[in-house]
Amino acid sequence: MRDGRQESAAVALQEAKVRPWRGLSGRLLLLTFAFVTLAEILIFLPAIANMRLNWLSDRLNTAAAASVVVDGLKDVVLPKPVRDDTLMATDTKAIVLTKDGMRHLIAMADMPPTVDFQYNLAAVSLQRAIYDAFDELFFGGNRIIRVFCPIDKTDMKIEVVMADTSLRAAMITYSQNVLLISLVISLISAGLIFMAINRIMIRPIRRLTNSIERFSMHPEDADSIFEPGRGGDELAVAGRHLQTMQKELQKTLRQQKNLAELGLAVSKINHDMRNILASAQLISDRLGDTEDPMVKRLAPKLLRTIDRAVSYSDSVLSFGKASEAEPKRRLVRLKTVVQDVVDVLTGIGAESGLGFDVRVPDDLTVDADPDQLFRVIHNLVRNAVQALMNEPEDDAVIKQVTVSAYRTGSVVSISVDDTGPGMPQKARENLFKAFRGSARSGGTGLGLAIARELVLAHGGTIALVEKAQPGTLFRIEIPDRPIAIDGFRRHPSQTSPNA
Repeated sequence: MRDGRQESAAVALQEAKVRPWRGLSGRLLLLTFAFVTLAEILIFLPAIANMRLNWLSDRLNTAAAASVVVDGLKDVVLPKPVRDDTLMATDTKAIVLTKDGMRHLIAMADMPPTVDFQYNLAAVSLQRAIYDAFDELFFGGNRIIRVFCPIDKTDMKIEVVMADTSLRAAMITYSQNVLLISLVISLISAGLIFMAINRIMIRPIRRLTNSIERFSMHPEDADSIFEPGRGGDELAVAGRHLQTMQKELQKTLRQQKNLAELGLAVSKINHDMRNILASAQLISDRLGDTEDPMVKRLAPKLLRTIDRAVSYSDSVLSFGKASEAEPKRRLVRLKTVVQDVVDVLTGIGAESGLGFDVRVPDDLTVDADPDQLFRVIHNLVRNAVQALMNEPEDDAVIKQVTVSAYRTGSVVSISVDDTGPGMPQKARENLFKAFRGSARSGGTGLGLAIARELVLAHGGTIALVEKAQPGTLFRIEIPDRPIAIDGFRRHPSQTSPNA
């Protein structure tokens, strides 16, 4: 599996090196250049239209100045060379001055037979100006146009007739200059934006990616854990979360490795342990034949304990392969199960002055698997005993474990209460989690995890209950099995577990 991860990471890294333009940095550079170029184009549209209007306005202003001078010379006919020079200076074919409602032809060359377009510079919108500019730029060059507008602060109007060849040439030159400047601005802007964003975003993202690749190839190596920066932006926060996740994964991997090694060791031990327990079972059977009253009283409990040990040993190999076996439920006297747990654990806490208080009615029955119910109560009571034994010796301190139970309808409630120091906060946060929910140093937390799994298999619940007094209180609630209507009709006297 590790070879597969390493191969995938190597392939991804190879692709990133071979095709850099498909990475984030390449795409960012191209997009930045494209967006800046688009902005320059949007600026160019009104700019070229304004350049055309200014060019035509300059021609009209020059023609207006010449026309006012000529108009001031009353009854004087200009020589042809002077008229030709005037037309050449204004680059026009005809100049007409309108004054007091009268049109005066100031100068005229060879007048073309038709005028292709007419433009009134005094009344033109932005949209129309842009349209006319691009129409001239793409389709002009061989047209005859008539341009006119009023002279500033007078009632006179000047108009000229001209070819648009010079206008289009000037517009092409202007467009080329703007294009060159736009390319330079786009490249400089794209480069600056790219370097800034590459430093702010791409490099941290690349560090995150490289850390993920290293961690996927060597998850057990402590050096592969990402070291986040000290910033407070989103990437710094993501880096800190990545570091936390990698540490948790490493911890989980170590636990899984230890669990696998533990499972292998237990499997080896289990093979010989079953043989030893089988021999102990045979010897215990012979003890039942002795006449010693003490032996007769203890022999049944010893047999039940060995039977449970054999049963646990047989089920050890299934650990990690499947969940707990389906409970074999039947009516069980709860006090007998609780008393067996107390008898097994009494010797452990005898020297510590620990006492047990069993408050279970003699006739209280529970619909459960007796062996699994024993394991649940045993795990809870044993945890309580160990917590009390770790307390310092003090004659004034009462060390007691209380097991109580009662039935409400079809639900049996079982409580395991102790007078110990209580559950630590860390254990509360990881309650019922194997290897994380232990309340004591060196514990595994498996007892609570197993108890919860067995209770859930019975359709019940287990929870830590808050209480005013010191100590820890667990409550288990196990419901009776539901009654099938068909079974009730066939055997109405045997359907209820409590019948």
